Amino acid sequence: MRSFAIAAWTLAALFNSAPLRAQRWQVQYLYDQNKTSLVLADLQFPSPQRGIAIGYTEKGSHQEPTSVVTTDGGAHWRTVALKELPVSLFFLNENVGWMVTSKGIWKTVETGSSWTKVGRTPSPVLRVYFTDENTGWAVGPRKAVFVTHDGGKEWKKLEAAAEPPGDPLYSAYTWVAFATPKLGLIAGYNQPPHHSGWFAPDKPEWLDPAGALAQRETPHLNYTLVTRDGGETWHPNAASLFGQTTRVRFSKDGTGLGLVEYGPSAPYPAEVYKIDWRSGKSTTLYKNSQFSVSDIWLGPDGKAYLAGTIAAGKIRDVVPGKVQVLVSSDYKEWSQMDVDYRAVANRVTLASAGGQLWLASDNGMILKLAQ
Repeated sequence: MRSFAIAAWTLAALFNSAPLRAQRWQVQYLYDQNKTSLVLADLQFPSPQRGIAIGYTEKGSHQEPTSVVTTDGGAHWRTVALKELPVSLFFLNENVGWMVTSKGIWKTVETGSSWTKVGRTPSPVLRVYFTDENTGWAVGPRKAVFVTHDGGKEWKKLEAAAEPPGDPLYSAYTWVAFATPKLGLIAGYNQPPHHSGWFAPDKPEWLDPAGALAQRETPHLNYTLVTRDGGETWHPNAASLFGQTTRVRFSKDGTGLGLVEYGPSAPYPAEVYKIDWRSGKSTTLYKNSQFSVSDIWLGPDGKAYLAGTIAAGKIRDVVPGKVQVLVSSDYKEWSQMDVDYRAVANRVTLASAGGQLWLASDNGMILKLAQ
């Protein structure tokens, strides 16, 4: 595991931005209300017809938790109010799913039309993953990983998660993925504060752009927990690397894509690498100084999609950039897809079902890849 992680951060990338016009990302939903904005945090399509995006509307300093739901493949959307600020989604099938919020975990059996709060985790979590309606894992700050065997009513702490070195105060597990029913991965990191002069990491970058750019990207611990028996046992690893793993996506054959995102002083905002669980190897596929990749996807036909924004300046994630999507069949030649000109964002999220692909921007827009 350590060898593939190190290779992923060090090998060279291949890049080609030839435009691809055969398919087009078209707007299906656009929030357009006077004096308010919609921030979307996550998007899921558990089936080709049923989808849900979660986030909050914002007016001044007031935030109102909300979601938008479709039952006809995105042709029509309706708003469903939420009781707590949402963080992330996970769906097991067309109907059953879980939502992580700022205060707990909720479950739906109606694809987001209604939610019921389930159980109580010992501490905040960022994401959940379930292999069936009873067995699941929750990950979060302070090296927190919990497992449930009753659908989330009760959670037990996963002791192996605390084994990697590093102060829990500056540590978090952020992602869970399974390549096969037996083979799974939990990713996280430890990153103590690093600053010089008067610039401090708790200040937004836009308060001191020069100070932010002056911060040298330094290596820190990246965590992985690996299971090869369906989650019965987990084996921890830690490696000193640059960046943070923010996404891991797997296809049914075990091939995977990993996304590493870097700080503002790094020469590249992100790097995408390929994981082959059969050989245990990984190789870097893509990096470009002008493209901030924020999500990745593997289609059922083997195509890889990279979605993000074109950097508007050296300080990233401050000014929204034009949404861009690249696609490749061989993971060597990357083609730029046609995206509606109105699509701008700081971050985007991909979702897929039945061979169809959707994209949500954090400024209230949902697009679909027209076939």
